[in-house]
Amino acid sequence: MRGDFNPAPAVPVWPFLEWVLFFFTGVTVEAARSLAVAFFFANLILSYLLLRSSGSRWMALLALTLIATSPFLYCFSRLAILEPMLVAFTLGTLNLAVRLPRMRHPGWASLWIGVIFTLMMLTKTTAVFLLPAVIWAMVLPLWNRRKLALRCVLTAAAAFATTFGIWMAVVVSFGLLRDYEYLFFVNKYVKPPEFYWPLVSLWWSFHGGLWIDSILIPLAGAIALGAALAWRTARGRKLLLDPVFGASAWAVAGYILFMTIQNHPQPRYFAVVAVFSFFVLALGIEALVGQNAPATPWLARIAGYAVVALTLLAVGVNAVRTERFAGHPEYTFVNAVAQLTQYIDAHPNGNRLLVSISGDEITLISHLKSMCDDFGTQDLDSRLPANKPGWYATWNDIDPGTLQDIHDSFSMEQVASYPAFDDPERNMLVLFKLHPLPGGKMRDQTTQNLQVVLPDDKIDIPVE
Repeated sequence: MRGDFNPAPAVPVWPFLEWVLFFFTGVTVEAARSLAVAFFFANLILSYLLLRSSGSRWMALLALTLIATSPFLYCFSRLAILEPMLVAFTLGTLNLAVRLPRMRHPGWASLWIGVIFTLMMLTKTTAVFLLPAVIWAMVLPLWNRRKLALRCVLTAAAAFATTFGIWMAVVVSFGLLRDYEYLFFVNKYVKPPEFYWPLVSLWWSFHGGLWIDSILIPLAGAIALGAALAWRTARGRKLLLDPVFGASAWAVAGYILFMTIQNHPQPRYFAVVAVFSFFVLALGIEALVGQNAPATPWLARIAGYAVVALTLLAVGVNAVRTERFAGHPEYTFVNAVAQLTQYIDAHPNGNRLLVSISGDEITLISHLKSMCDDFGTQDLDSRLPANKPGWYATWNDIDPGTLQDIHDSFSMEQVASYPAFDDPERNMLVLFKLHPLPGGKMRDQTTQNLQVVLPDDKIDIPVE
């Protein structure tokens, strides 16, 4: 809808694939999630190929086991979000990059690396923070052939600049530049006034890795730190000079840097961190206890077996948790959306249009037409009179600013609520009727406070 949130100009790859898929399946949440699951399985294949480029079969299978049994990745690989596809494209570029020295035509492979990096950027703009990992994987294997390395990097850069430039020309020619820019505006968060806020944000982002796993992530961090401290030893040097290990470490560091700069780490962001952290751990275990590992003191080998024991313990616990998720699924939000839509259909109230911050998800599930109350290139108070919605849905409370925008043209009547998530801030989905003011009038914001419940409202949830 005109003026509503439209991220497709900036990140068009996922919407395009859904558009194609929906021709065959219809618009369903099952189809959208199945697309994410398909990329999860592609990630398993691409991960195995990447790790086998320089490592053993058992190490690659260990990394796949960590991915497949992770309850965190089970959840975030089955949501219709962008991270599984971003990981797939990243793994594709890394698979090409680490194999450049063995290719007959590395220039052509470099060109494809540039094209795939464009797909990464058009999947999720945070892919720019994965660029150091891609460059590392390209340059390190060609370090002794530096002219070829430079030529490959320049070829990839030219391919990216050309393909990304073509897309931007399309965006501009179709008049979508404002929508493109809005994605960056809406993802810009206010930073704290303290000069040391980046340190606090870094700790928040770094510590957030424990969302993934409280055993495996600290072990991966210990492996990376140990390799850095042991860089003068044959074992540490071999691990640090493994292009897959270095690229994985750069991918983790790049995404943590993004979250630090953003000062707003979201759990889904760690789906990228998880995959590459598991690579670091598996490669580190191979360096410590693998048959081809350089000779080391007995103490280091004992430490290696301790890491293996803790890893296997985590795998067992994670496998049980993941099996519980898979065996006992709950669809409380889907049920809430179905009931909300049934109520609207049974109680007509003007235009069958819902205003809600979760409207895109509601539309995907029940096809109820919706408009976002928070994001959009036009302010809500100008979109509401133009579209005349009949309904509004929110979570446990109402934002005062949203209430003010609605009060410009409507009064509100709370009519129903439905249990949704187990999050205490989103455990109830609350539905309101929107009643236009008599005669189509608009309230005067200069003479009354519209951020509070007014006499012609019926609102039982808090305004905060």
